[in-house]
Amino acid sequence: QVQLVESGGGLVQAGDSLTLSCVASGIPFSSATMGWFRQAPGKEREFVAAIPWSADYKEIADSVKGRFTIFRDNAKNTVYLQLTSLEPEDTAVYYCAAKFVAYNYRRDYTYWGQGTQVTVSS
Repeated sequence: QVQLVESGGGLVQAGDSLTLSCVASGIPFSSATMGWFRQAPGKEREFVAAIPWSADYKEIADSVKGRFTIFRDNAKNTVYLQLTSLEPEDTAVYYCAAKFVAYNYRRDYTYWGQGTQVTVSS
């Protein structure tokens, strides 16, 4: 059974930082491309960041570039999203996702977690 379990969300103030974690089970994590997405109320889900199995590249959305970064620990089956200089506009449910093809880091993910809420107050 595949499980992606996110954690680390919460209520923070503008300018604060958070690190989200996503622990994977039931998949060969060290072979997976991992991504983070977010969905704000009333908006479509959007790509945030992705990292291939080798961690030799990071794809980051322009809207968060310079503030967010992604990294992974294959020994712990965990991918992280580090969020800094948070803004109220970053308020959303953040989801991690996994797939086993490396093309187009921004779409076509196979497995999804349930999400973790990040709320940024002004």
